[in-house]
Amino acid sequence: MFNRRTAIKALVVGATSVSFASAASTLGTLRDKGGKHLAMLIDLRRCNGCKACVVACGNENGNLPDEHRTEVYQSSAEINGKQYAFNLPLMCNNCDKPTCTEVCPTGATFKRPEDGIVVVDSTECIACELCIEACPYSAVRFVHSETGTVDKCNFCIQRTSRGLLPACVATCTGGARMFGDINDPNSEIAKALNQHNPLVLQANKKTDPNVFYIGLSQAQSNTAFSLKFPQAWQR
Repeated sequence: MFNRRTAIKALVVGATSVSFASAASTLGTLRDKGGKHLAMLIDLRRCNGCKACVVACGNENGNLPDEHRTEVYQSSAEINGKQYAFNLPLMCNNCDKPTCTEVCPTGATFKRPEDGIVVVDSTECIACELCIEACPYSAVRFVHSETGTVDKCNFCIQRTSRGLLPACVATCTGGARMFGDINDPNSEIAKALNQHNPLVLQANKKTDPNVFYIGLSQAQSNTAFSLKFPQAWQR
């Protein structure tokens, strides 16, 4: 039967600008380390492209309308005479092996040992942009036009440190985003990751991303995805 899920898989196979691979090895590495490890899981079958996540993120973190910590790439394709939408939420992957921390000359960009989130200390950042250049996930971080320092998704640490969900997760109208400790077997995200075969973006970069995706085939590509690419479709 040709349904929405089948259509999404067909769209992914034809999306040459995106690279996907199974996240099994990444999950294994993270769980072998033990301890609290926060991550995000996005079920693309539930993402309706409303971009409530983008608006909520901007409001929560004080970003300008054209400077996003998260964005939803959208495209469409005609399959069997019918148009189908493909919505792909993107953000900093808060990698377990981040390349950005290795090149930061001041130590402003670092990985928090208590939960695995990669953060930028704005009091130490000199806006050299080396982290931006080193990141294999193009355009997920930027220099904030008002603060003059690098900005990116940090899973809303001002919220998650108090036990709240990131703003994007709390406002997702389709319930597509899930967040929590993947090493807590009783957490919703841990159960979902065990039940499904999640994917990560550009697994060949070997950064072990902490943003996982459900709802795509395991089509692989070495071409990096970038938010700098023009949108092929807009809601």
